[in-house]
Amino acid sequence: MEIGSSPSTFCFQPALQPLIKTGTSVSTCCWRNRRFFVQSFSVSYRKFVDFALEETRRHTHLVPSPLQEKFSSINSKDGKGVLHMLSFQAAKIRLLRSLSIETETMQVLDFTVFPKLEYDVPIFCANFFTSGRSNIIVLDLNPLHDIINRQDYKEKYFSSLIPLGQKYAELLPWGGKLTSESIQFFSPIVLWTKFPSSPENYDILYSAFQDYYKAWLELIGKAVEETNASQISFNREAQHRYLTWRAEKDPGQGLLKKLVGDTLAKELLRNFLFNGVDELGSKMFLDYFPEFGCEDGTVNKLHSIVGKSYENRPWDARGEFIGS
Repeated sequence: MEIGSSPSTFCFQPALQPLIKTGTSVSTCCWRNRRFFVQSFSVSYRKFVDFALEETRRHTHLVPSPLQEKFSSINSKDGKGVLHMLSFQAAKIRLLRSLSIETETMQVLDFTVFPKLEYDVPIFCANFFTSGRSNIIVLDLNPLHDIINRQDYKEKYFSSLIPLGQKYAELLPWGGKLTSESIQFFSPIVLWTKFPSSPENYDILYSAFQDYYKAWLELIGKAVEETNASQISFNREAQHRYLTWRAEKDPGQGLLKKLVGDTLAKELLRNFLFNGVDELGSKMFLDYFPEFGCEDGTVNKLHSIVGKSYENRPWDARGEFIGS
């Protein structure tokens, strides 16, 4: 299995595709000797990426990232699935990248946009997993800097977005336990949810994705380029810390290894999904997160050392953190 060498091996068509594909099938079961019809549907996250690319191009000039030449399309080991990748950059965007996974049993979207280091704008993050009738969703503007202890950063980027977060938090309720270690990488408007498959739920999710992405584009559009070398260095380390955490603890690692094997999964994680983890800094995972160190110097594979998790949303309606 090889990573596609040509960008032309995969591209999204400009036309928006329907999120829900519906079809009618006749059930073989009978109730009181009557046949009944069951409407089935399948999910495609292509519409989300099409929207994001089209909306981004309305604000800035996107050009293909050098990564696109190497990372475009990979077939799964069993030949029953395909991984599609897109990557771009722009004046204020270090990397806009998308990974879509389509198999017979699941659909996955991992869509993230990293600002250039001269901007301290949050990182746009959408991670969607659909399998059968279940869906696991994370949608957020991941803060680059500490918003629990840095009120100035929170005010700068999130105060005006709290009503938006509240709107969708009511429609897409909190999805259950989230570790105290990972909560530092989420904002007060994060949508962490699980829901059963239905056209109504997907419509809400698509609306949330649109609104969140428009909000992010407005933030990056208004952002002023930083010229202070120490602040740029501060942004660089913050982004590298984020990438280091995600490359080591991202819950999708197991799925990638199952689909394409350990070697390709590692290359995808470090060179595509979390590109910059080997370039933006020299610190290792345990330099940032020493609490995960084992006696032999290796990284503890657990996702939480403290053992604390948040069963309910740890921010109140005003966006104040209440989880401590």
